Amino acid sequence: MLRNPLLLISAVFFCIMLSACSEPEANQTKKKPEHLVQTVSALNASTSIERERTGTLRAHQDIHIYSQEEGRITFLPFYEGDQVKAGDVVARLDDRLLHAQFKRAQALRSKAEKDLKRIRGLAKRKLAAEVELTRVETELAVAQADEQLLATRLDYTQIKAPIDGVISERLTEQGNIVERYNHLLTISDQSSLITELNVSALLINKLHLGDDVSMTIDALAGIQDPEASTVKGKITRIYPTLDPVTRTGIVEIALSPVPQGAMPGQLARVKLKTQEAIRLLIPFSALRRSSKGEYVYIIGEDNRAHIRFVVSGLKIGEQIEILGGIEEGERVVTRGYTNLHNDTQVRVIDGDSAPVEFNDHANSVAPHEG
Repeated sequence: MLRNPLLLISAVFFCIMLSACSEPEANQTKKKPEHLVQTVSALNASTSIERERTGTLRAHQDIHIYSQEEGRITFLPFYEGDQVKAGDVVARLDDRLLHAQFKRAQALRSKAEKDLKRIRGLAKRKLAAEVELTRVETELAVAQADEQLLATRLDYTQIKAPIDGVISERLTEQGNIVERYNHLLTISDQSSLITELNVSALLINKLHLGDDVSMTIDALAGIQDPEASTVKGKITRIYPTLDPVTRTGIVEIALSPVPQGAMPGQLARVKLKTQEAIRLLIPFSALRRSSKGEYVYIIGEDNRAHIRFVVSGLKIGEQIEILGGIEEGERVVTRGYTNLHNDTQVRVIDGDSAPVEFNDHANSVAPHEG
């Protein structure tokens, strides 16, 4: 038994204080967990971009034939599907009334010529006034104009095909009375078929006039020959303006020669493939997005993460093109984003190492399709 109780109490209190003071020191020396990431080097690669777009085939040229005179149709020989040549008469109107007016105009013109000849003879002998000569000259000019007008109207009653083609529409029948500017027929030039595609602004600048494309026409797909539906086309026109709402432009594809069985209205699937070019690529999973824009995490030589804002281009498979912001060879983080911040010390895990739990958040960046 201790003789001095005060000494015992002091010893116990000293031990408690010593233990309390040692706990913060122990917590301070506790090691923080490492932040694990996987990286890949940004690399330049020679790649081409391929996109499939759908369109509807149509004839290279559709000519609408209208009446330019009124009257009864006396001749309309062609029906849908008939072939016509340029210059063929495809419609004729009753021209009897106009022909009679034309003969009257001819007679008036002949009389005006004779009157002018007589008045000129008198004027040479000073037997006719200058005013009389002017009046007769004017009458002749009016008669000639009337004759020419009726000759033109008579010509309008004979309607001829302006191009070689096929009748695709017949909108009236022989015997009907038509007014001026009635739509009678449509002639379609199907020697070449075209389709127009909407292409994004990111892709349209990488296409060129004359580029070959591969086209698949669903209606031509056969059981015996699956390849019969695949044909070659060519880019013949790239429209110079874009839709300000959709940011797309129109690309015209021509199909020439036209394969057997192809016709306007069929669905065409067109594969647009750009020429190969050197592009800086990283995995799409490495691209992040915030309110400030797109960015990636770069791992420096000091194994610290650094945020780098970038400009992305087209998505190519599981990779995405980087147009600016990083250089070839820089290490880009592909996994390990949770709680990763600028200047965070990290440890890089090789992709071939044993599996590691990274617990990444899902990538919220929308793909940049062309």
